[in-house]
Amino acid sequence: MEELLKKMHNWMDDYMARFVTDDEEVMQGIRIKMIHTGYVTKIARELAQHLKLTTHDVQLAEVMGLFHDVGRFRQYSLYKTFNDAQSEDHADLGLKVLTEEMPYMAELSPEDEVVVRFAIRNHNKKEIEPTEDFRKLVFARLLRDADKLDIYRVLSPYLVPDGAQKAPNFVPSDASQLVSPDFVRDFAEGKQADYHRLRTHGDRKLVRLMWVYDVNYSWTLRKMVERGYVDLIIKYLPEQEGLDEGIRRLREYIKEKCAAEDRVDL
Repeated sequence: MEELLKKMHNWMDDYMARFVTDDEEVMQGIRIKMIHTGYVTKIARELAQHLKLTTHDVQLAEVMGLFHDVGRFRQYSLYKTFNDAQSEDHADLGLKVLTEEMPYMAELSPEDEVVVRFAIRNHNKKEIEPTEDFRKLVFARLLRDADKLDIYRVLSPYLVPDGAQKAPNFVPSDASQLVSPDFVRDFAEGKQADYHRLRTHGDRKLVRLMWVYDVNYSWTLRKMVERGYVDLIIKYLPEQEGLDEGIRRLREYIKEKCAAEDRVDL
């Protein structure tokens, strides 16, 4: 498996290099995806080790992290956007890329390839598709956690309008910063919001905060808290009626979840 991993890493490096361009505007997006790929690969491996998975399964988690966003590069090449709703689901597109262009998937055992594909297909969906295969669920949850943990890093600079992060006491007042009433209600009830209803910048901030309820392992949530991602989003939420209840509920949930022990028996 170690040799296979090396070949996969080399292939992915070469594949991403195909999208390097002199157009700096395009490269900003490509560069973000390249760096994100590296971080998610590392996080997936660390989380697998924390869960005390076997050496083989730790390496399998690394494979999933490495290829989870491979579809992003073709997506941008074809559609000039990373917006799935305006183009194509990037996880599904990534599986096509692996089928059509990546020669080493066949070197995985059939059982491992099924698990890898399941995790990648479900890493960006609102919910993991139903399955009675516990092994699939463990890896899908692991990859979703690894992806979310790094997405918080990626998105942190964009929580406020351009330049606002330079002003420590910035308080958003523009209407676009307000959260839609239905999102406030969902947040107060501890529910996930429907991404398709996003209307304002405030909605986007709140949805990112509500991802906390979709974190599977306490290790991941502790990392999010330690790195200040949760408090940063809360800091830049608008002063708006109803949000305090959601924040109180969220903090209680985080405290309970972080105190829990992660146990996985494969």
